[in-house]
Amino acid sequence: MKDTMTAVTFVGLDTHKDTIAAAVARIGQEPESLGVMPNTPEAITKLMRRLGPAKSLRVCYEAGPCGYAIFRQLLKLGIECVVVAPSLVPQRTGDRVKTDRRDALKLARLYRAGELVPVWVPDEAQEAMRDLVRAREDTIEDRLRKRHQLGKFLLRLELRPPEKMRAWGSKHRRWLDGLKLAQPAQQIVLREYIQALHETELRLQRLEAELAELAKNSPHAAVIAALQSLRGVGLLTAVTLVAELGDLARFETAQQLMAYTGLVPSEYSSGNSQRRSGITKSGNAHVRRVAIEAAWHYRLPPRVGEALKARQEGLPPAVNSSAWKAQHRLNLKFRRLVGRGKPKQVAVVAVARELLGFVWAIAHEVARSSARAA
Repeated sequence: MKDTMTAVTFVGLDTHKDTIAAAVARIGQEPESLGVMPNTPEAITKLMRRLGPAKSLRVCYEAGPCGYAIFRQLLKLGIECVVVAPSLVPQRTGDRVKTDRRDALKLARLYRAGELVPVWVPDEAQEAMRDLVRAREDTIEDRLRKRHQLGKFLLRLELRPPEKMRAWGSKHRRWLDGLKLAQPAQQIVLREYIQALHETELRLQRLEAELAELAKNSPHAAVIAALQSLRGVGLLTAVTLVAELGDLARFETAQQLMAYTGLVPSEYSSGNSQRRSGITKSGNAHVRRVAIEAAWHYRLPPRVGEALKARQEGLPPAVNSSAWKAQHRLNLKFRRLVGRGKPKQVAVVAVARELLGFVWAIAHEVARSSARAA
């Protein structure tokens, strides 16, 4: 075993759009910089062959905008590779010099020491679903931005709806379409703002339709359907959870899932001093957002409305039972926290954390049911 480990070469890659800085760290030797090379598949393959047989190489690089192409390339070459979380890479206090070569050396040294935390890497189909989900989120942000542009333009002209009406509802839209401005140039601006908003809304409709179709044909279709048994978790929320988290069976406990999404309290304790503060906000922010949005539904008394009843139809009794249990438990938790003087926003975050526990339990129930059926 010792001889095997001695032969292992740990490789750190500091990746960028056009270049990669590489370094190696062998057992019992000082880390060595290999310089900078082009970020191309050919250059990466050439470097790996120069470093030795594939089974003796252990490669790592930080997660970033370059994605997982290098990871998948190395996997095809039979080389073990991990993508590490940049926020969890240990930093030396007082180290004020940062270069690509030094970063590669640090990665190689820390990987050899076992100090790096790998992230979960989705397969290509899972990544494609995630891209579609995030494209929808970008479109929602774009719609909000265009609404603000139009609203501020009208406010500057002191134009307000003549009566109370729901913002961006049908009456509001008819009022916007009927506006006549004194200046032709401003009329053009109004028309263009309205058209830009309309195009964004059409794009949002197309993306949501594609997500609904993708959910039907996904390998995770059973989990997506089961998660919708939970109050506040519709199709788009369930698809987001699955797209961002992948196979929920990879989390051994519900607490691991809660920590992964950054919904657990942070702590700064030393000696006899213990201090806990807000949530860590580490991990996947997309899951954290949709979980908190869904958690707001649990401030209301437990009930199964027509929409929820339709989503639960045909699901296993154990899944629906867990969803009903979630309603009672989470509503009680919200009321208790608010009753103790906690702000509603704080109470909802605590509810979101426990909601993820029910998400985990339902996903594992579906996995067990599938295993029994097989």
